[in-house]
Amino acid sequence: MGALFRGWVPTFLGYSSQGALKFGFYEFFKEFYSDIVGTQNAEKHKTLIYLAGSASAEFIAGIALCPFEAIKVRMQTSPDLAKGSLQAFYQILASGGCSGLYKGLVPLWGRQIPYTMVKFACFEKTVESIYKYAIPIPKEECPKAVQLGVSFAAGYIAGISCALVSHPADNLVSVLNSCKATTVRAAIKKLGVVALFTRGLPLRILMVGTLTGAQWAIYDSFRVFTGLPTSGTMLNKCDDSNLNQSYDATEYS
Repeated sequence: MGALFRGWVPTFLGYSSQGALKFGFYEFFKEFYSDIVGTQNAEKHKTLIYLAGSASAEFIAGIALCPFEAIKVRMQTSPDLAKGSLQAFYQILASGGCSGLYKGLVPLWGRQIPYTMVKFACFEKTVESIYKYAIPIPKEECPKAVQLGVSFAAGYIAGISCALVSHPADNLVSVLNSCKATTVRAAIKKLGVVALFTRGLPLRILMVGTLTGAQWAIYDSFRVFTGLPTSGTMLNKCDDSNLNQSYDATEYS
């Protein structure tokens, strides 16, 4: 049973860092790109805003995740040599230096950036569709428990979608960190094209779907706890005339 939990420490540390940066910077970049293109264009092309914001956030988050991913894979694929996180860390440093911790960064970006783009865009569109077609009342009037249920369901659907998109790159990252294949081409040749897309896919769909649904349930529960609305809507922005009217009314009062 212990083998099932091998590598949980770097997994915990890596994905905690990555998750904080991914969700946090997504909120930042979504608003940032909306401000750049303007309110009307942001509403008209909101899917592109979701994609650009999530890609930018994951670019940063992947840098934080990569060293922990290398340590985790080393522990899982060479358990006789690396029995703990620190031992795996020192082994990677000894054999490849600091660059060894980032050997899989490009394939990791290749896995995580499409994964995150599909994850957030699919989540946003699924939430929008659920409130439009499945729930007959506006989101703001729904009980918080219903809103959190929608977040979990949309997160699960998004997780299945992004698992399918990112699975080949996930297999590449594992091969690069577990053997002496030093290039992506060599790793593909070792793995085979069919196995690249199919090896471990059912388990990954089950894992990522459940994980992503739970992520949004936890994230939105914290948002509700702090008085923020649940995820799944663009930020409501006022145009300049509304801002000026509000300012004039406040000043007059």
